[in-house]
Amino acid sequence: MRHFELRNCLILSVSLLAATPAAAATNGTLGATSTGTVQITLSVPSRVQISGLTDISFANADPSQQASSSQSNCVWSNTATKGYTITATGSGTGGAFTLASGALTPVSYAVLWNQSAGQTSGTALVAATASSGFVSTATAPTCATSPSATSSLTVTIAPSQLQAMPSLTAYTGTLTLLVNPQ
Repeated sequence: MRHFELRNCLILSVSLLAATPAAAATNGTLGATSTGTVQITLSVPSRVQISGLTDISFANADPSQQASSSQSNCVWSNTATKGYTITATGSGTGGAFTLASGALTPVSYAVLWNQSAGQTSGTALVAATASSGFVSTATAPTCATSPSATSSLTVTIAPSQLQAMPSLTAYTGTLTLLVNPQ
């Protein structure tokens, strides 16, 4: 007579945000059939994703008017509140929002964020500083399902900055947007 005993059970356990009661695996008994059980628990860490960003180009900006460029994008968050913060960092000294052209004086710009798509105004972001909280309406990363966009990024350059630039001179910079779940 052979004796089979279920000695090792696989328990997939990942820490949960809320405590869950411990459930023990049960082993089957010897018989015509034998039934054992295992408790399976699963959780996922907080995650966010920003997508849908496009490069910004101000060609032939009129120095008598503010230059402004707005674009809709997607921020997805899997937190219970779908919350997130944005930390915008420019390529200027200390993360400043500036555009450079060699030894010329850098040109500063402003960055605005709105938690709704299709907007041209929003909350002014402070360079290299986490924003207050925003809430996403995305139901899937990259807005793969409706809505197709959830938020807006706007970059503006004041006339005083444009008027200080020499004509036909290109200025460049990089804006980095760091999204954190909240």
